[in-house]
Amino acid sequence: MSGNGHSYGEQAGEAAPELAQEAAPTTAPSVPAAFGLFSSDTKKNEDLKQMLESSKDSAKLDAMKRIVGMIAKGKNASELFPAVVKNVASKNIEIKKLVYVYLMRYAEEQQDLALLSISTFQRALKDPNQLIRASALRVLSSIRVPIIVPIMMLAIKEASSDLSPYVRKNAAHAIQKLYSLDPEQKEMLIEVIEKLLKDRSTLVAGSVVMAFEEVCPDRIDLIHKNYRKLCNLLVDVEEWGQVVIIHMLTRYARTQFVSPWKTDDDVVEEYNENNFYESDEEQKEKDRNVKKTYTMDPDHRLLLRNTKPLLQSRNAAVVMAVAQLYWHLAPKSEAGIVSKSLVRLLRSNREVQYIVLQNIATMSIQRKGMFEPYLKSFYVRSTDPTMIKTLKLEILTNLANEANISTLLREFQTYVKSQDKQFAAATIQAIGRCATNITEVTDTCLNGLVCLLSNRDETVVAESVVVIKKLLQTQPAHHGEIIKHMAKLLDNITVPVARASILWLIGEYCERVPKIAPDVLRKTAKSFTNEDDLVKLQILNLGAKLYLTNSKQTKLLTQYVLNLGKYDQSYDIRDRTRFIRQLIVPNEKSGALSKYAKKIFLAQKPAPLLESPFKDRDHFQLGTLSHTLNSRATGYLELSDWPDVAPDPAVRNVEVAESAKEWTAILGKTKKEKPTEKFYSESEEEEDESASTSATESESGSESEKEDKEEGGSAESSGSSSSSEESSDSESDSKESTAKKTSGAVKENNAEESKKKAKGISKNRNTSSSSDTESSSSEGSSSDSKSVSDSRSDSDSGKSRSATSSKKEEKTAQDRKTPSKQDVFLLDLDDFYPVTTPVAVPTAAVLSPSLTADLEGLSLSGSSVIDVTTQVFVPTKTHEMLHRMTGKGLSAHYHFSRQPDMFGDHMVSVQVTVTNTTDQKIENIHIGEKKLPLGMRIHEFNPIEFLEPGGSVTVSMGIDFCDSTQTASFQLCTKDDHFNVNIQPPVGELLLPVTMSEKDFKKEQGMLTGMNETSATIAVAPQNSTSLVIIEKVVKAANLGVVPSGQDNIHRFAAKTVHSGSLMLVTVELKESSTAQLIINTEKTVIGSVLLRELKPVLSQG
Repeated sequence: MSGNGHSYGEQAGEAAPELAQEAAPTTAPSVPAAFGLFSSDTKKNEDLKQMLESSKDSAKLDAMKRIVGMIAKGKNASELFPAVVKNVASKNIEIKKLVYVYLMRYAEEQQDLALLSISTFQRALKDPNQLIRASALRVLSSIRVPIIVPIMMLAIKEASSDLSPYVRKNAAHAIQKLYSLDPEQKEMLIEVIEKLLKDRSTLVAGSVVMAFEEVCPDRIDLIHKNYRKLCNLLVDVEEWGQVVIIHMLTRYARTQFVSPWKTDDDVVEEYNENNFYESDEEQKEKDRNVKKTYTMDPDHRLLLRNTKPLLQSRNAAVVMAVAQLYWHLAPKSEAGIVSKSLVRLLRSNREVQYIVLQNIATMSIQRKGMFEPYLKSFYVRSTDPTMIKTLKLEILTNLANEANISTLLREFQTYVKSQDKQFAAATIQAIGRCATNITEVTDTCLNGLVCLLSNRDETVVAESVVVIKKLLQTQPAHHGEIIKHMAKLLDNITVPVARASILWLIGEYCERVPKIAPDVLRKTAKSFTNEDDLVKLQILNLGAKLYLTNSKQTKLLTQYVLNLGKYDQSYDIRDRTRFIRQLIVPNEKSGALSKYAKKIFLAQKPAPLLESPFKDRDHFQLGTLSHTLNSRATGYLELSDWPDVAPDPAVRNVEVAESAKEWTAILGKTKKEKPTEKFYSESEEEEDESASTSATESESGSESEKEDKEEGGSAESSGSSSSSEESSDSESDSKESTAKKTSGAVKENNAEESKKKAKGISKNRNTSSSSDTESSSSEGSSSDSKSVSDSRSDSDSGKSRSATSSKKEEKTAQDRKTPSKQDVFLLDLDDFYPVTTPVAVPTAAVLSPSLTADLEGLSLSGSSVIDVTTQVFVPTKTHEMLHRMTGKGLSAHYHFSRQPDMFGDHMVSVQVTVTNTTDQKIENIHIGEKKLPLGMRIHEFNPIEFLEPGGSVTVSMGIDFCDSTQTASFQLCTKDDHFNVNIQPPVGELLLPVTMSEKDFKKEQGMLTGMNETSATIAVAPQNSTSLVIIEKVVKAANLGVVPSGQDNIHRFAAKTVHSGSLMLVTVELKESSTAQLIINTEKTVIGSVLLRELKPVLSQG
């Protein structure tokens, strides 16, 4: 199409020669050339009209392609409307599509002609082709004539029930057009919107939310039931739909949830400004109060969790929308994750940079810490346009603090020399702001600005004078010399603002420069008539102030200046002159005010505040046009304040939850009916599976997941119907089929040793078996519970799994089920907290770690299950934190307990043992000043009131090492002393063990290759070549979980980093001749290489 369009529209005379050649192929070449050269546009369009009226579809199609090509190039093809509209009823589907493309463009301009074909459009709404139905609706909604409103309304209602999601999407678009044409249809349109909001198609979601925002943005009640569905669909919606939905959900969340910010401040206050002498009881009481104040609503968390992956979107608008959502809704401690994504957008084109930088400028005023790590990303490039330069400068000024100010000032010195004068002036203002905000560098900045006064560029000098004037107002007593220096510059400076600033300074502090001030007045009186109005006003002010303080020298001069002002052309200056004369020169007419003239003119003026121009923009929602313009734009929807008490969250519950209760009740009933049965029969098993599948289908979030589930459900239901016809006697057959379905089942080539152990366990539990090979594998995986599993939320993947526990009865592990992630919404809509069902866990005393891992890896589910598990080995090694000699009798040791930290998900739990080796009581042991790398956090232990002589106490603290082995430095304080101590973690303690099946391990490993893979070949000591020794050595060195392996020579371990949750996969593959290959796969390449370095000696040493 584009090719044809190109040949037609490139030059005015190209299409005609082609047409002439087609019409008369025997004509001589010179004729079409001449014809093409002199043909007019009218003639050319006539040929297209002839082709459209042709009886041949090929000619019509060619004409339509050329016309659409013209439209694509911005050329006017409206005069062809009558000829094109005749072909709207064409039988050829290709012609029909192109005709509708044309009509959508011109139907609004040629309404009368379009109305003639309205019956054709109505027929097209019933066309079997979804594209034609959608196009007909779009054309119909583009004919903006009030008379067809009822027809449009009917068409929208029908299209909203169409089987095609594409047609329903176009119905949502038509709603907005109809509303703008006839707002009285609002109530009927709201009914259609309510119906479309229930649609589960990702294609429709964005469009219907846009219609909701246009027609009835205040009808929040329509969103309640669809809130969770929209959150879950969000990832799969098209990009512009995502932007609309995120903005709508931001407004919704601000009305439905309580503020997460208040508690942030409370917690900081509780733990940072803690009174060291407070009793433990008081502290615990305070902690309880803090916990009571705020618990995040699971729906609030759902929104934050489901929008987080969109920070990696390629669309800048989506990233910006998520960033504003986190800014307005997330706890302050979590909002920092958006900074990296916003900095990434600075590589886009300048228009995107401008918007992003504006939003960063607003954010950086309130929360500097978010962008401090990316300071260098805001350094100005010489190729940046002025608008980008000034925004980057604004952000750098906002981020300035004592630590980075020296670097920034060096950067600013370069900017002052820029050829861009506007930017150089802005830099000087930025230096002034830094000087007022950071008192340590005020003098340095002031001296630097005074040096700029000798600059050749007048703009730089003028701006420096203005900024120095503001700085001197903060502490004028110390800077008499600078005022004298500026007075000398008055002869050379011509910029009015700068001259006025110098005169104001001399007048304000005339008593500090008593000899210079009268002379300055004398010089400026000479040039009064030639000065700018701004300078004249300051000359009058200077004369008045000198008249009041030094009338002996300046009385006549002031009267001379007042006389000049009396006859000035500007009425402002004439008014000021009369006012000053009456005020300072007493006469019989002057009122009582003249007594207070000195107090009025020489009153103490407050120093000006040098503030960011973005300071007041935060009352507009970030990312909106109103925020960019700093003015309320038409259609802007205010973000409401957080409610003091959250509205009832039950309004977001959907009715499907009731069917879930019935489902669990049926399961319970089945279990009660057959308490003595050893295995489920195949038909029962599949019945349960199909029930689970149908339930999850009704709740599933995305279309793709729904289709997968439907396939699974149909397969299982057919299996159950066929098995119900057969006898369920053949138990071995059912076992075989179940074993085939099991994703993480114990393989037949497992080590003989683990089989023997498993047999021993099953015998101890009186488990009988009937067949040979199958019985050994079934016994090896027997357990006390039918289906035992936790429901845990994984903060990184957002996936969940759940299962219900049952009565104790014998059952093979092949029959254990782990329902897919949608089951969580059925069993417990609050998928953020674990399900509180009792869990039967095999004890470590009975099962070996490898066998426990094998059993935990078993699952019938096709979806990958990666979950944090308990530690396999707890290290006993302690590290010295404070020696008793250094600590004046107080010693401290620490060790890593490998327990999930109770203070926060990202923290490593550290047990500190404090011992008093003196013969005196040591009081008030606590943590004092902390010197931590950027991003690292410490959760302190509660102060120890006293420690008896020879006494010892163990306390817990949490440290967020940010996935690095950097040292956490802080002070351990007593009542009288403080000691600098350090805690440095081995890389193995920065991990949490996870369980997964071998299949999942290989899948994840396949995604972490290339630069994410580190490997080494090592010589293994002979005594280290057995399975148990390798597992023991590896889990002792690092907090890894054991992954079941089907091969004797390959050992797999998995963990995730505590801070970021990145997977860490370790493989030890034994080779011939006592060598082994050690492979580590992880996104955290630095931690991976350090772990490899630490594991090598562990396996090679005896």
